[in-house]
Amino acid sequence: MAVVRWFKRHFVVIAGLLTLGYLLLPNVIVTVFSFNKPKGRFNYEWQQFSLDAWKQPCGVADMCGSLSISLQIAVWATIGATVLGTMIAFALVRYRFRARGAVNSLIFLPMAMPEVVMAASLLTLFLNMGAQLGFYTILIAHIMFCLSFVVTAVKARVMSMDPRLEEAARDLYASPVQTFVRVTLPIAAPGIAAGALLSFALSFDDFIITNFNAGSTVTFPMFVWGSAQRGTPVQINVIGTAMFLVAVLLVLTSMVITNRRNKVKA
Repeated sequence: MAVVRWFKRHFVVIAGLLTLGYLLLPNVIVTVFSFNKPKGRFNYEWQQFSLDAWKQPCGVADMCGSLSISLQIAVWATIGATVLGTMIAFALVRYRFRARGAVNSLIFLPMAMPEVVMAASLLTLFLNMGAQLGFYTILIAHIMFCLSFVVTAVKARVMSMDPRLEEAARDLYASPVQTFVRVTLPIAAPGIAAGALLSFALSFDDFIITNFNAGSTVTFPMFVWGSAQRGTPVQINVIGTAMFLVAVLLVLTSMVITNRRNKVKA
């Protein structure tokens, strides 16, 4: 009975840990196989421990070039979507205008619409405009589908803001710019950061929309897909592991900074 009672008390924690372990299992497998030395072209079976892939992460032709393209697109798409999405979110929450309800509804369409439909629609648009498919068509497409996620994240944060804080700043003779920079922006910053991080991850990882509108440009997901047809180099696992570690490091750094700020406030 004691074991049953203990299990009931800690059921939520156990379920959470099991779920987290299940979600992290693919990352663990990718990390383990980044140290593999396969005998054939496919890195699907463990053969021998080796650091060769880590010593030469760009040892595969065109892989680091495609990675560079993906990073550039993800950075610029994040900047564009974050700036536009933040302004749209503030406009939807703070202002009343015609078709506001329609805009609110349309914002969710890219998130609900199948990617293949959006990809085909964007391709049709670019072809009708006579645009040359490549880096910039991918960038425009990524900004378009990342925009909805930024608006949703920032909008939720802005709606929870206490307007009395901004009123207090204005009562203390702060200008509109000072109020926005010193009061509004810091409060909205977590939502903006969440939208930016989500945009970067979605843009870097996207394949379907990118594949439709890439032309001759090859991004990292497209390179991985192409490699899977003829062989999967271990360096792909190395890049995946490195990206995962960077993401974990950013999350841990954010947690440390937040905890320090909370201690200072306390």
